[in-house]
Amino acid sequence: MKSESFLPENYKPAESEPFMNPRQLEYFRRKLLAWKAELIEQSAETLEGLAESGRNVPDLADRASEETDRALELRTRDRQRKLVSKIDAAIRRIDNGEYGFCELTGEPISLKRLDARPIATLTLEAQERHERRERVHRDD
Repeated sequence: MKSESFLPENYKPAESEPFMNPRQLEYFRRKLLAWKAELIEQSAETLEGLAESGRNVPDLADRASEETDRALELRTRDRQRKLVSKIDAAIRRIDNGEYGFCELTGEPISLKRLDARPIATLTLEAQERHERRERVHRDD
């Protein structure tokens, strides 16, 4: 699907239309691309900030505070990098015709869930089961 596809300005996917029709796919593609662009812009700002803060601070307390801020920025940037790769994977699923369907059950993922979390790969029920299993194994 090309991004030039017609999409009304205030379009929101509706349960009443066929699931993952061309309009819905284009809506989610645009949403994912906008999110990715925003994350990349934030990453660039983070890098600029880190480059500017590379000064030598004589006060130990100030230096420790700056190092803590720097570590937090780097963790945030790493999370953003991982999120960008999940966004890229979601766009590939759109291209492959697999977007919107649960990886475990093959059932459609609700439009509300996809609108809130467009990188979702599991239905809400499958995600809850996965998290319960994770919690049980983590407690072992």
